[in-house]
Amino acid sequence: MTTVAVLCDPPRTGVLPDLDRSPLSQTDCSALYAAMCADTVRAVEASAADLLVNYRADDEGPPEDLRTVVRDALDDPDEARFEPQVGSTFSGRVGNTLTHLLETEDESAVVAVEPTAPFLARGDLDGLAMKLRRNDVILGPASNGRVYAAAFGAPIDFADAYTAPAVTTLTDRALDAGLDVDYAPMLPVVESPGDLAGALALVEARERAGRRVPEQTVACLTDLGITLTTDDGEPTISRPDTDRS
Repeated sequence: MTTVAVLCDPPRTGVLPDLDRSPLSQTDCSALYAAMCADTVRAVEASAADLLVNYRADDEGPPEDLRTVVRDALDDPDEARFEPQVGSTFSGRVGNTLTHLLETEDESAVVAVEPTAPFLARGDLDGLAMKLRRNDVILGPASNGRVYAAAFGAPIDFADAYTAPAVTTLTDRALDAGLDVDYAPMLPVVESPGDLAGALALVEARERAGRRVPEQTVACLTDLGITLTTDDGEPTISRPDTDRS
């Protein structure tokens, strides 16, 4: 069985720092992050994998706001496992979680997923698991050298393994460990204004083609009044009624 760890922060102020600018307020960013988390954990639940919500802890137990987001998104909330992250850096936290699953819990396949990858679908996760049967490491690349998912059948040296460009650094660490590496199809993550503009364009295209879109993320953006415009040929995000740009 594959375990997918979704590395989540509580959906609070500052959770998407690169989006904390016009036309999105910090409250808007928190709502968008929560919606993307909901779409991501729902994709894991729909797949053949077990869901581990690996959260940034600020007190005892899972943050109630994050727990509510996850439980409301799932058909069977009791199937979600919550565990705190351990480590002072993102690379360290991912490494501690995945190494524990592989070496202590004897999992044969583990995947670290970013909650900012709302287009992730059941088929993507099942595809990662299938490819992992033939390779030791599968990376899901995103734009600008980032990764939306990293799947492992064996551990690597995770210290600073997500140093940008993460897809290159993770590849090098896997090769240093003598492991085979392959790649999943590219998917967008939404962490910056440019990411969001690209995601909105993809949503519009997929809706016109009658294809699946991330329901909670789209509903949130609709509620916020965020739209896609073109400025000198470049797609940009806008809120027509309150645009402050």
